[in-house]
Amino acid sequence: MGSEYMEWAKLHSGARFNLASSGVVEYPLADLPVRIEDLVLSGPGAYGWPPLLRRLAAKCGVSPDNVVAAMGTSMANHLALAALAGPGDEVLIERPAYDPMVSVARYLGAEVRRFDRRAEDGFAVRPDEVARAITSRTKAIVLTNLHNPSSALVDTATLRQVGAIARDVGARVLVDEVYLDSLFENAPSSSFHLDNGCFVVTSSLTKAYGLSGLRCGWVLADPDLARRMWRIDDLFAANPPHVAEQLSAIALDHLPAIAARAKALLEENRRIVNDFYQSRTDLDWDRLEHGMTTFPRLARGNVDELCSRLRERYETTVVPGRFFEMPQHFRVAVGCPTETLREGVKRLAAVLAEAG
Repeated sequence: MGSEYMEWAKLHSGARFNLASSGVVEYPLADLPVRIEDLVLSGPGAYGWPPLLRRLAAKCGVSPDNVVAAMGTSMANHLALAALAGPGDEVLIERPAYDPMVSVARYLGAEVRRFDRRAEDGFAVRPDEVARAITSRTKAIVLTNLHNPSSALVDTATLRQVGAIARDVGARVLVDEVYLDSLFENAPSSSFHLDNGCFVVTSSLTKAYGLSGLRCGWVLADPDLARRMWRIDDLFAANPPHVAEQLSAIALDHLPAIAARAKALLEENRRIVNDFYQSRTDLDWDRLEHGMTTFPRLARGNVDELCSRLRERYETTVVPGRFFEMPQHFRVAVGCPTETLREGVKRLAAVLAEAG
């Protein structure tokens, strides 16, 4: 068992004009204030490198006991789900969803139920949908905020309602917040702070900051659940690469400058993609106000055929919506270099004209 989407992303998403990559273009290593002679290959092998855990805790406004370090958000989600649910347990997951969320739950032997985030509602979370889908067997409600693939923001009032629904059946709410930092100074507080006994949060430095190569991810959980995740991680990654831990700590010390670079890029790129959509009558779309992924619907034609022609004839990739269970949609990411996006949407316009 694996993830069909991840296989596609690794083997088929690459192109000269890649609008499928879901994070900000990589931050230059040379811009981090570090000398190679200051790094060491091996560090203390325990449950997290304390200097990194302290920085993550300070960033998130929690105690280090609440933090579980992980190799990116994907592993953070895996650890969280493994701690929350097992064979025969029920997990309630949003739809459309990031495929590895669903695939991991099934890999763990959980029964997956769904609640819908509808395009006509701007992909909002509707608590009444969650309440209808939950049962007494549900161990976790899973959602993304910002939503992957649409970048829709879930407001605090809605999250509180979802938390209340979960508490009524003794479940937890797992919120993947990896894109929330792309609101930068306008980002709301993590949902973990709403109720740290009910909410479990995952995130990383990978998407919003262009630091994917560091694989600096984390889970926020109550201390007992955090300890359970650390022990589960013993089965996967006894000790992470210490060089990556050191570089992550340095990046966290200089995050404002890294964030400023990402914010400027995303503001310009959102303007470009919104101008592009404004000119289209063959796409149904929502204005991209924040975040870095957008999920338009093709009004006419076949999305898989469109994506194939776009890649083969125009050296450009977007993500087919079938990987998010909505085959008439496709995901466009805007974290790439501005010139890549500018040329990529021109080529997307050309292939749409052909399909016209």
